[in-house]
Amino acid sequence: MKYRPEICMDPPNKRGTRLSRRYGDRFVETVLFSTAIVSILVMTMIFYFLTYESILSFKEVGILNMLMGEKWHPAGDIYGMLPIIVGSLIITVLALVINILVGIPLAIYLSELAGPWSREILKPAIELLAGVPSIVYGFLGVIMLVTYLERNFQMLTGRSILAGSILLGVMFIPALTTICEDALRAVPKEFKEGSLALGATKWQTIKHITLPAASSGIIAAVILNVGRIIGETMAALLVVGNIARLPIPFFDAFDRGAIFTSVIAGEMGEVAHGSLHYHSLFAVGFVLLMIVTVLNISADLIRTKIQKKFGGY
Repeated sequence: MKYRPEICMDPPNKRGTRLSRRYGDRFVETVLFSTAIVSILVMTMIFYFLTYESILSFKEVGILNMLMGEKWHPAGDIYGMLPIIVGSLIITVLALVINILVGIPLAIYLSELAGPWSREILKPAIELLAGVPSIVYGFLGVIMLVTYLERNFQMLTGRSILAGSILLGVMFIPALTTICEDALRAVPKEFKEGSLALGATKWQTIKHITLPAASSGIIAAVILNVGRIIGETMAALLVVGNIARLPIPFFDAFDRGAIFTSVIAGEMGEVAHGSLHYHSLFAVGFVLLMIVTVLNISADLIRTKIQKKFGGY
């Protein structure tokens, strides 16, 4: 049989296409790998920079004195973070309660109960609210919420822990609702149809099938919102009062307070570079970063355990 090279070899255009695809895949892989490395390096540099700038204040004041000190008074070089930690904790808990009580039922309604028309109206409205800048929420909080609290609760000023809690709680409802709805809609239809086929009602299916299956995504959304609430700056700065002192009693939400971000944003513009006050503000940022990191790690661990138990989606 006569040798015919055109049968054994690929046409030149086909070989060129294969080579271009191969080099294109390698280029995309290189870009993605480089992006991942850059992200890791940026996070490492942030950790290093915050640690380097805050270590002086921890040495001068003392770690225990700084974390458990009951006064934050920069004019007297007194830097105790306990009022900031307590204020951040109270605001986060109250705001999260508002988030959960409104956001999760709204997500259940949109994913399981809403009709086509209702969903077509509510879904875009919620996504639009999620994109509103935080300064707009803060401005509305000063104009409406703070004034309402002053008039109806006989407060000297409406800027308080309660105002910050309500504002942040309402502000992050759209984000929680969107993520929880995605988690609920990701549950396979076979699970729901099987439950209904066995005689369960719609609500029983939601309670015993859909929610447990989507629980990992819901918990991840809640933990993510905790990080957003505790890391919000402008809205909280406008309505919380930014007075770093312990409420008396410590759970008094009508008193003024301060959170990590409001202290940094309110004082960093006036501080002398290189002073103890300057390094103490970086220590506040370092503690905030540690708290958010612990929350993220905890969320991943909890989500993994729930996925093993319920087979979450």
